[in-house]
Amino acid sequence: MPDEALLRIAAALERMSPPPAPEPSFTEATAYVWQPDPDRLEPVAEVNRVDLVQLIGIDRARDTLLANTLQFARGHAANNALLWGSRGMGKSSLVKAVHAEAVRQGLPLVLVEIAREDLGSVGRLLAILGRARERRFVLFSDDLSFSHDDTQYKSLKAVLDGGISGRPANVILYATSNRRHLMPRDMIDNERSTAIHPGEAVEEKVSLSDRFGLWLGFHPCSQDEYLAMVRGYCGAYGLQIPEDRLRAEAIEWQATRGSRSGRVAWQFFTDLAGRSGISV
Repeated sequence: MPDEALLRIAAALERMSPPPAPEPSFTEATAYVWQPDPDRLEPVAEVNRVDLVQLIGIDRARDTLLANTLQFARGHAANNALLWGSRGMGKSSLVKAVHAEAVRQGLPLVLVEIAREDLGSVGRLLAILGRARERRFVLFSDDLSFSHDDTQYKSLKAVLDGGISGRPANVILYATSNRRHLMPRDMIDNERSTAIHPGEAVEEKVSLSDRFGLWLGFHPCSQDEYLAMVRGYCGAYGLQIPEDRLRAEAIEWQATRGSRSGRVAWQFFTDLAGRSGISV
């Protein structure tokens, strides 16, 4: 009877804490999303992205990140990259587009997305990726930023600096943020003004962005760039419309939104395509 009771207890504990999912072979997909507790990598059958040629007005950032990605995918040294700046200007779209280009060229590059709130588990993720030495991984964290009492940035240092064991050679980090220093400017200024040692008060957080080898800035686009984006989408989907009508409607659309960006251009094109009976 005691043995039976122990077996029931063991079975109950196993149900409460199931064994970790088997590690993926990375043959199911070229992109995955990290899901902790329990740790697993969920394959993404179809990544939501746009073609590299449709990213207009960010030529320098596009060419720099593409070159960095391809050299990494080919097994050479490359830098972690921070894509920062104006919202809607294609930061996350560029990361997904350069990954698609590497895959198109037949390179063994896998995109793995990790949410900011899951950075505390990044050490376990790195251990899994490091064992798949036949693959190269871009670890992608979108819309990254930290508040005053946020300690998740310490976990990010494990990716950037590697700690004692070092970051796996087959893993690189790309992060996007609206903030160059990953924390609000007023918070930086406030801590500097109230701290006993102002320089030391924010050095740990501010220096986090310095650990990225590449800083790629994204800035608001001009009206000509905005219109070029709209024309690019029309050409890609075969939508024909008189230039004067396209220009007038596109400018009216961005005026009602109060901003110009790649996102606004796509939203206008989506509306225009829908009215024209074209699926996107």
